[in-house]
Amino acid sequence: MTTYRIFTCNDLLNFNNVNLDVLTETYNLGFYLQYLVKWPDYNYVSEAANSKRMMGYIFGKAEGKGDFWHGHVTAVTVAPEYRRLGMAKQLMNILETVSEKIYNTYFVDLFVRKSNNVAINMYKQFGYVIYRRVEGYYSGEEDAYDMHKALPRDKTNKSMIPMTRSIKPHELEND
Repeated sequence: MTTYRIFTCNDLLNFNNVNLDVLTETYNLGFYLQYLVKWPDYNYVSEAANSKRMMGYIFGKAEGKGDFWHGHVTAVTVAPEYRRLGMAKQLMNILETVSEKIYNTYFVDLFVRKSNNVAINMYKQFGYVIYRRVEGYYSGEEDAYDMHKALPRDKTNKSMIPMTRSIKPHELEND
């Protein structure tokens, strides 16, 4: 059985089995602490109910202005031994619900490596579309896809209409 709960500071001492995976972006401790303080509603962990072993987590935030007010998935990851059990979907559902019910955002977005076809296809199954390509997003070496999923506030699904050109990372600041 799996339990989902708010991510706490103590969890930072117990997430190596999830975080030390080649497909997971790892950040410094200050980065995680900033998210826990500024957006505590957005950060969740999944754990095995009987052992309290961390199985996965999600970090996110609310950002943007006007019609671009949105929830953002900063990181979602599941330990390799717990993948393909629907846990990523559950974590994404939690973040989407927080975005809709607490922050009243128009959409949720995330960035994914252009080469990560498994994740891209998973997000498409969750209802996300490729909105645009961001050239050199990952350390200037690899492009990312910015994927969007409209929430009920976006009544015309404007946030799902793909851009016709790719952008550079510095252009993201203007969103």
